[in-house]
Formats: sequence, structure tokens, C-alpha cells
Amino acid sequence: MLTWVTKAQCILFPSVYELERQAIDALKAEFSFPIYSIGPAIPCLKRGRANAGMDYMQWLDKQPGDSVLYVSHGSFLSASGEEMDELAAGLRESQVRFLWVAREESPRVKESSGELGMVVPWCDQLKVLSHTSVGGFWTHCGWNSIKEGISSGVPFLTFPFVMDQIPNSKLVVEDCKIGWRVRDKTRQSIADLVCRFMDPQNVESKEMRRRAKQLQEICQISGREGGSSETNTNAFIDHIFKISQQGCRIGL
Repeated sequence: MLTWVTKAQCILFPSVYELERQAIDALKAEFSFPIYSIGPAIPCLKRGRANAGMDYMQWLDKQPGDSVLYVSHGSFLSASGEEMDELAAGLRESQVRFLWVAREESPRVKESSGELGMVVPWCDQLKVLSHTSVGGFWTHCGWNSIKEGISSGVPFLTFPFVMDQIPNSKLVVEDCKIGWRVRDKTRQSIADLVCRFMDPQNVESKEMRRRAKQLQEICQISGREGGSSETNTNAFIDHIFKISQQGCRIGL
């Protein structure tokens, strides 16, 4: 991979410079070509769009602000059947509202999730995370999920499985301090953790929410005129334009 990267003329980094300053600066020190951070690089969410046909959005509309925990383990790897059972039981015992994307396991999870939860096989994740009733995100720590959660200003419960999910969890929990890692996977521990996490009066939870909103604002500012990502995007376009002009001259 490193050999291949050295042949590049630039690197596009799908993150916000202010969030990963140390990593981006390390790349800039390693390579002689430009490094452009252009994140968070997520789709623009159109506000005010109708929720017709989206039962889960209509359900969210009926819930109090910041009261729902959104749970998603990604598209490829998931928890074992035993872990799913413990998680479902823990959520039920926590008495916290939740929206859980369980995919293939949704029928099984629905049976044991209780009355406060809604289980669906799929949802528009960015739209859910941006909803005012969602106050937390239980995630496997895929990079797109992390970006969407930070951009939406919600704190995290991290539940990584493999590969980059582990350092992504570290970024959230240790570096940004906007989440807690789920370590004990027994139902009682899960129930206790979720209760503290979603408690609006919990001091640690309140601080996480404050920091999450700060990072959301940083992401928003980065994409505005003069922001780091907007500036880097324009610089990348200029870079490509100059290369194309050089190519034309060489061709002549």
C-alpha cells in the first residue's frame, strides 16, 4: 500500500482537519505531495422532506427530544446470536426508547425488545441521526457511521468488531471524548450503561453531549466559505486543473 501511495500526486482525506489534525499532519510530513482533507463528505440532508412511508420516522416524530438511542451494527458483520439476545434484554431492562436496525435478525430481536423499542431491517441513517428525538448512537464504528454521527452532533456508545472499527472507537472515546465503549456485554451491564448514557442529568453524559455539539459545529464550519474543508476542496480542484493543463502542454 505504501509503495502505491508514493506514486500518487495527492491524497484526498475524507475527514475534517480539525478532528484529525495529528494524523493529517503526520501524512503531510511523510509525503511530498499535497494532502487534502475534504470531510466529513456526507450527503446533504434536505430538511423538511415528507416522512410518508417511513414508519420509523413517524415513530421518531412522536418521541421526546433526545430520548431515543439509535442502534446499528453495520451491513456486514454483526453480533452473535447470544450477544444480540443480551443486548435486546439490556435495552428492554434499561427502559430507554430505542430504534434498532437489526437487518436479518429483526424478527428475532422484535420478539424480545419490549414496548419502548422499534426494530427495523433498514433505515435512512443520516435522517435518523439528525432527528431531534435521537440522543445517542450505539454503533459498530464504521467510518461512515462515525462521520454521520459526529456531523449530527450525537454522542456514541461504541461496539467495534474488527479492523478500522477499533481505532475509530478510540478516536470517539479517547481522542474526541464523545462516547463510551461497550465492554461488558451482559444484559444488566448494558442496561446500566444505557441508562447512564441517556440520562440528561448525568454529568458525564451532559459533557459528552456538549462536546458532540461542538464537534458538529466544527464540521459545519469546515464546509462553509473559508472553512478548512471548503478551502481544501478548492485547492484540490486547482491542483487537478494545473495537472490537466500540464498534460495538454506535454501532449502538444
